[in-house]
Amino acid sequence: MKVHNPPNVAPGTGYSHGIELAPNERILYIAGQLGVSPDGKMGDGIQAQAEQAWKNIGNILAAAGMGYQNLVKVNHYITRKEDLAAYREVRARFLGTNTPASTLLVISALAREGAVVEVEAVAAKA
Repeated sequence: MKVHNPPNVAPGTGYSHGIELAPNERILYIAGQLGVSPDGKMGDGIQAQAEQAWKNIGNILAAAGMGYQNLVKVNHYITRKEDLAAYREVRARFLGTNTPASTLLVISALAREGAVVEVEAVAAKA
């Protein structure tokens, strides 16, 4: 995997502008994850829901023999702009120094009532 952050593009805040995969890398597409625990319960608020969504992503990555460091693209959806800072803090704890290509959107609603965040991702591993 090769990261592309050219000097003639404004730096990203916690993400990379481009990720190039090497030939023959396995690709894992992860469906949008809500802050819903295995027992079907949804967390209360952005912090709890974001943490659970990221734990769900970690469990899916682990099932494929991968980890957060293998993420190459992440799409984030939140329903309240005022939750942006709290969401970014949770995201940073799970991503560490990994900076996948990323898009974050503030949208009016998610498909499940009460959901305030959804995260979908793509991972790759040789």
